Order: sequence, then C-alpha cells, then structure tokens
Amino acid sequence: MLKLHSISFVALGSACRLHLYSANESAAEVIADAVMQEVFRINAKYSRYCESSLLSKINLAAKHGFFIDVDEETAELLDYAFACHKKSDGLFDITSGILRNVWNFSESRLPEQVEINKLLPFIGLEKVIWTPPRLDFSVANMELDFGGIGKEYAADRAAFICKSLGVEHGLIDFGGDIAVIGSHPNQEPWQIGISHPRNPNTSIATIELTHSALATSGDYERFIEISGKRYCHLLNPKTGWSANGLSSVSVVAEECLVAGSIATIGWITKAEKAEMFLPPSKN
Repeated sequence: MLKLHSISFVALGSACRLHLYSANESAAEVIADAVMQEVFRINAKYSRYCESSLLSKINLAAKHGFFIDVDEETAELLDYAFACHKKSDGLFDITSGILRNVWNFSESRLPEQVEINKLLPFIGLEKVIWTPPRLDFSVANMELDFGGIGKEYAADRAAFICKSLGVEHGLIDFGGDIAVIGSHPNQEPWQIGISHPRNPNTSIATIELTHSALATSGDYERFIEISGKRYCHLLNPKTGWSANGLSSVSVVAEECLVAGSIATIGWITKAEKAEMFLPPSKN
C-alpha cells in the first residue's frame, strides 16, 4: 500500500519539499536523495555565488567581452531564455540581474536614476551573440543571471528524477514553484492553494492539478515600500525600475520552467498580453 512521505531540504535559496507516495519510508528517502543530488548539482553549476560554477565562468568571459562555449544542458536553457526574450519583446531578460548592484530590498532606499542609467547599457540579451554552443559577448561588463529560470528548471528535473525512479504520484514544491506527478493514488487531483499576496496565511484560490506545474510571480516576497508605493524585485529590464504590475500572477503549464517565465512576463505586462508570450516548451 502506498503512503505519502514528505521530505524537506533547503536549496536554491528556498525551502524545498517533496511529497511522494511510496511503499515505505526508506524507498522515499532513496528517491529524495537522488533529487537532492540533482538539485545541488544544478545549484552548483548555475550559482552566481560560487566562483567555480559554470555561470561564474560565463560571467568572467562576459566581463571582458570574450566568448565561451557551453555544454548541451546550458545550451538548451539559453535557447529557451533567448526565445522568451524574443517573444516578450525583451521583457524577459537574463542580463537584467546586474540591477541588483543598485537595488537593495533589505533597506528602505530607492536607487538614483543616475545609478540605473549607468547599468542600462549592459542590459539586453540582444547584445549577446548566441551561435550554439558559443556565447559571445559583444559588450564587456555584462552578466547573465539564471535566477529567473533556475529554480523552475530544478523543479522539472526533480519531477523527471522521481518519475524515472518509479514515482507515479507526487508533488515537488521548491519555494512555490510546483511540479506535479500524476494524481493521488485514489485518482483525486492535488489541491494547490494560491496564497493571498497581502496575507500569506490565507488562500485566495485553490487549483486542482495532475501531470502539470504551477508558478507564481508577485510583489510580496522581496519588496520595499517608499511613500506608500511598493517596489518589488521584479524589474523591467528596459527601464531598470520595478515593473509595478499586478499583486500576483499564477500560471499552470506542462513544465514549471514554462509556467515561471509566463508568470513573470504576465506580471510585468499586468497579464493583459500574457497569452502572446507563450514560450515554446524546452523540449
């Protein structure tokens, strides 16, 4: 008889939970260990905080305006990021992470326009020449940041690992980025509560999921309030300022990576044109 087992760990800067139906706890722990190894691998490869990571090597080349060849996994992620950038008219941009140098959401201070203006010339994925497997930086001092796709990609990979190890019923929750494997054993769908953006202890909606993924973007996780106006970490790469979109946008898709990117784009555009930005599946 299958029983539900929940395993928690911390990775990718988030609380991560696996909810897996398995015959026994030891089997669930074996699967969880495999998932954690994969998640830690992804984190080590694409972390901007680790000097030995591939992303740090990419950004070293970017700093000097050089080129670098990347592996197949990274090439697929870059293909996806470039496709999203094109479909969103530049609103989904993995070069915009450099804005963290002037935005600090731990203190009540807005950056000066002159500070933002100094960084805008180094933002714009269209300035990067991508001819797989070669990534060529035509403008020195740019940076890439996979923060907008890394956690979602890890959730998809976790689901893949679980399914490859025989899991038919489970849920992966990486800080609110969710990938669902099948239903509960009794064929009931998973019930996912959408948190109220102003009262996280309250749900504003419940979504039933099977064989799908869910991601949410909003202004309630990292933000500052100045003179009654909220500024969140979701920044418009064209202006360098907080996009001031909706309070929260949740998207259901086949893959968490896809759901996350659409949610981000939908939030920035206030969901008015989100359907125009449906990116292609990574696969």
